[in-house]
Amino acid sequence: MRTILLAPAALAKAAALAAKTPEERWMLAQPREVRRSYVKQVLDRPNDPNAQERWMLRQSDAVRLSYIRDVLDA
Repeated sequence: MRTILLAPAALAKAAALAAKTPEERWMLAQPREVRRSYVKQVLDRPNDPNAQERWMLRQSDAVRLSYIRDVLDA
């Protein structure tokens, strides 16, 4: 997953078509800088149980609202 998250947008969006969960599809549709920050702040910190929540709270309103719209409300 790490390789796909760090890939150029075209590859990530193509992978989103095969993603199994709404969360995966949403993440793969994000701009590369958002995906890159997720890798650095979440995947690279496997021993931090709050890393994912902390990462989401630090995102822009647009990113958080798109998660609500595309994942939670879907």
